[in-house]
Amino acid sequence: MARKDVLIGLLATPAPSVAAGPPRAQKGAIGAVSRSIADLKARAVIEIDTDLIEAGGLQDRLESDAVDDSALARSIGEYGQQVPVLVRPHPSQDGRYQIVYGRRRVLAMRALGQQVKALVRDLDDRALVLAQGQENTARRDLSFIEKVNFARQLQDAGYDRKVICDALSVDKTLASRMLSVAGRLPAALIEAIGAAPSVGRDRWLALADLVEAGGNGVAAAVGESSDARFQAVWHHLTAKPARGAPPLPRVAPRVVLAQGGAALAEASLGATTMTLKLRLAQTAGFEDWLLDNLPGLLRDWQNGKHDA
Repeated sequence: MARKDVLIGLLATPAPSVAAGPPRAQKGAIGAVSRSIADLKARAVIEIDTDLIEAGGLQDRLESDAVDDSALARSIGEYGQQVPVLVRPHPSQDGRYQIVYGRRRVLAMRALGQQVKALVRDLDDRALVLAQGQENTARRDLSFIEKVNFARQLQDAGYDRKVICDALSVDKTLASRMLSVAGRLPAALIEAIGAAPSVGRDRWLALADLVEAGGNGVAAAVGESSDARFQAVWHHLTAKPARGAPPLPRVAPRVVLAQGGAALAEASLGATTMTLKLRLAQTAGFEDWLLDNLPGLLRDWQNGKHDA
């Protein structure tokens, strides 16, 4: 007999007459049955009208591929939906849902005019982005810059470094590099280029260095594919200036000393950005605190400036 039938039988069969026992035992039995029912419900796959499902969480993809989306719809139309999507009940609208992951499958089923098979989980916002991030990490087709963009959204939403690391399944060092790219590349440039699946971490870091040095490649992001648009921006920013063009002004780096006189940091001021290099041997974890609290420090400075 299936587990679900056993549980239903337990609920439907009258309990035998026994002497009254300690309340704790009765509550324990009821709690166990309730937890089992809740567990079965959480594992159950249901069918949902796609019109009742909205976007949820953060943006994982920078661009969509109409050819791939059409191919997925054809495959599902021929073989059926093999893998359910994950949704959560809409936090403010009864009877509606938000996607945790499986957006392309929802769109494919909507195009086919069919209901989508889904697992429903009661997730708060933090659990939602963790589940979405971990699902994205397991997907091989999500590019480095799309993961960077996901990390940026997490940071902008106020999540701390631990949540970002857990959501992307990366260590603090890689998370810092991702956020460094996100902080030095304008969101408009990332969106103009797109996913660029063949471009890895090192080239994105190098592009961030070029932009930080004063380059602006948004207008140069032209090409049939995102990889081609990245190359166009790269060539634009690395092209040698025409002969006779005046050189860019250079500003000597500013060295910041610790209280004892040891070199603590070096700041280089560019046309539109400032690079701060901390000597980690002197900071003892201050660098993580600074990154986490930088938005608040800027806000406090701006408030003090207005009050003055």
